[in-house]
Amino acid sequence: MEFKPTPTRDGFGEELAAQAKVNDKIIVVSADLEDATRADYFKKVAPERFFSLGIAEQDMVGMAAGLASEGFIAVTNSFAVFLTNRAYDQIRMDVCYNNLNVKLAATHAGVTVGEDGASAQCLEDFAIMRALPNMKVLCPVDYLEAKKATRAMLNEPGAFYVRYSRAPLPVVTTEDAPFVVGKASVLRDGQDVTVIACGTLVSEALNAAKELEQAGISVRVVNMHTIKPLDVDMVMKCAKETGAIVTAEEHQIIGGMGSAVAEALVQGTPVPMEMVGVHDSFGQTGTPEQLLAYYHLKAVDVIAAVKKVVARKK
Repeated sequence: MEFKPTPTRDGFGEELAAQAKVNDKIIVVSADLEDATRADYFKKVAPERFFSLGIAEQDMVGMAAGLASEGFIAVTNSFAVFLTNRAYDQIRMDVCYNNLNVKLAATHAGVTVGEDGASAQCLEDFAIMRALPNMKVLCPVDYLEAKKATRAMLNEPGAFYVRYSRAPLPVVTTEDAPFVVGKASVLRDGQDVTVIACGTLVSEALNAAKELEQAGISVRVVNMHTIKPLDVDMVMKCAKETGAIVTAEEHQIIGGMGSAVAEALVQGTPVPMEMVGVHDSFGQTGTPEQLLAYYHLKAVDVIAAVKKVVARKK
């Protein structure tokens, strides 16, 4: 079955509603953005377990922590910039310090938020969340994987931060493809270089790999859907087998998935590496496609990075 490009937030909302019907321990706490995050799908099937606190992200996380301490699976939701920035203290002290079963579902991250502008385009959420002890960080690549990631975070104990997209993303996985937290997947094999990507940039990496094949460069593409815990074994395997790494993400290159990969490489198998990401900058207003191009987050930019790292390898 073919799927049209779909926002990953839709997969979150649909799976959250489906799990509500089979698990009465799930409670959703919202901060006035449930329609945009798709958490309102849950509200329609389990209104008695849905609580909206208004524009109060700190209260939302604090309440979720309290519910989790009483044995519930507490799900919060908001735009990434509000959840990670406004409620950071509550996430750190109430959730992570106490290692509670709170799920943070964040949408509208990266420059593909588009016309909402720089203040709403969170480009630092991976860095903030992966630095916290007891926090797992996921970034599903498409609608199908978003459903699997949602199911996994609800069924695995502990704190999760999951980044979902507002923009429609191509579906590059299949319904029967396995999803395991902490285990990356190879979407395309290759021998000359590995592109490790997450979220929006995975489809760009796949497009780049197809074009590079015509130039005689064999590119392996890895979907690193789990930012933390990072699949270090996969990183080491790719470094040893292809001898060069490019990372690609819709996030700052400082502290993001690329940084996590670099940290693993330098401690294991150092190889030439290049990063595709936002270079120490805020976003700005524009369409998603305009901004992806402006910040050099397209297939052409992955191609340039691959050619550069392959030259360094030689």
